Amino acid sequence: MKILTAAEMRDIDARTIASGIPGLILMENAAHLVVEALERGFAPLREQRIIVFCGKGNNGGDGLAIARLLHVRVKPAMLDVVLGCHPDQLNGDASANFAMLRACGFEAIHDHVPDEARGATLLIDAVLGTGVEGDARGRAADLILEMTYGFPHAKICAVDLPSGMSADSGESGTPVARADVTVTFTAPKLCHALPPNCDRVGDLIVGRIGSPDAFMEEIPRNWLDRSAFAELLEPRARGGHKGTYGHALVIAGSKFKPGAAAMAGMAALRAGAGLVTVASEESALGAIAAHAPELMTEPLVNVDQLIEGKTVVAIGPGLGTSPETVAMVLRVIAECPLPVVIDADALNALAGREWPGAAGPRVLTPHPGEMARLLGHTVNDRIGDAVSYAKHFGVTLLLKGQRTMIAIPDGAVWINPTGTPAMATAGSGDILTGLMAGLIAQHPARLQEAVLAATWLHGRAGELAATALGEMPVMATDLLRFFPDALR
Repeated sequence: MKILTAAEMRDIDARTIASGIPGLILMENAAHLVVEALERGFAPLREQRIIVFCGKGNNGGDGLAIARLLHVRVKPAMLDVVLGCHPDQLNGDASANFAMLRACGFEAIHDHVPDEARGATLLIDAVLGTGVEGDARGRAADLILEMTYGFPHAKICAVDLPSGMSADSGESGTPVARADVTVTFTAPKLCHALPPNCDRVGDLIVGRIGSPDAFMEEIPRNWLDRSAFAELLEPRARGGHKGTYGHALVIAGSKFKPGAAAMAGMAALRAGAGLVTVASEESALGAIAAHAPELMTEPLVNVDQLIEGKTVVAIGPGLGTSPETVAMVLRVIAECPLPVVIDADALNALAGREWPGAAGPRVLTPHPGEMARLLGHTVNDRIGDAVSYAKHFGVTLLLKGQRTMIAIPDGAVWINPTGTPAMATAGSGDILTGLMAGLIAQHPARLQEAVLAATWLHGRAGELAATALGEMPVMATDLLRFFPDALR
């Protein structure tokens, strides 16, 4: 799926209408999608006591169409419409839907919440849509506050986005409605994808209402889902052997940080690499091998010799930043012909220095602090900073954090919806680096898909671990334990 701005959504709607699908049909399709979502999520819908809050724009028109379908198809225990303007102020398709609602014999339309409706169990938020700029004001603000505080026990379904939310940002003004579920149309908007707004939309449902895919082909922003990498996870050939699935070299660890190297190596194995060699300073090799007998270990002496016969290199976790180590890291980045995943201390080796060039594909995996050191300034625009860095240096850049960004050299970017605060623990990044190396080892010609798969699966494993264990107890190695479940 693509991720749209409000202006892009308006343009796609306009082009769809110009192509021959009337706006009234788009609104009707949207209303059907919402009612179908309500029937799935709030069954039995007939027993719900429902209020539809409608603004005066197209979002309100959607709400009026939803109210009509509920009245005709569902006949819930209670159905009221609270209109945020005088009916004479409605225009276009919203006015047409108001007329159709009245033509169906529906009379429960109010300019306030009647006392008998205070027992509502389900609210439909159709007050403001993607056109809002700045803080909600006037009657719209009053309705948002009414929904938010007047019905503390009712569930809320937002139409397109919670009212008052900025469509183009993770931040919003005030007031902003809360939502338990949001049904949006055509594609997610930036607010659905970026924190903290993404945490305010509840369960997100995306439905198509008639706009052709061709109208979105040039949009560079993508919502990361399983379809982006599903082919990588197809069953293996019956005749496959360990040589078939690549050999990952993990250059990581040091005397006092052998665990980082072990976790990255174990993750590469768990991701399916046929062979994994961990290279580290000699004093760390015993501790690394003790973590997993399946790992091969080598002293970090002759890098050129270590790279021979490998499929991918991961470098950085727990490596240290001595001058000799930094020089070695920069040489690997500049000269290694293989794909190289660059993390942790390898990123620190790059910070404040000129890009050394690259003889092969490079994947950088900074968290926001490491990204700030690479940029030389604080990260202010996560999408913009990630995309510009990836394009400028011709690398794949994975900017970690809530809703991790993956930017590639051609300017495209994916936003990953999986993950949980349970993963905020030492070693989670080392696991991601290893998973990425393991998947690239098996699919070196499909590096982009391997990076996307590792990112999504890493976050999903964290979600499954948190469900089973709770958020606080999760450790980085638990991600390996739940990775098979994420894979399934």
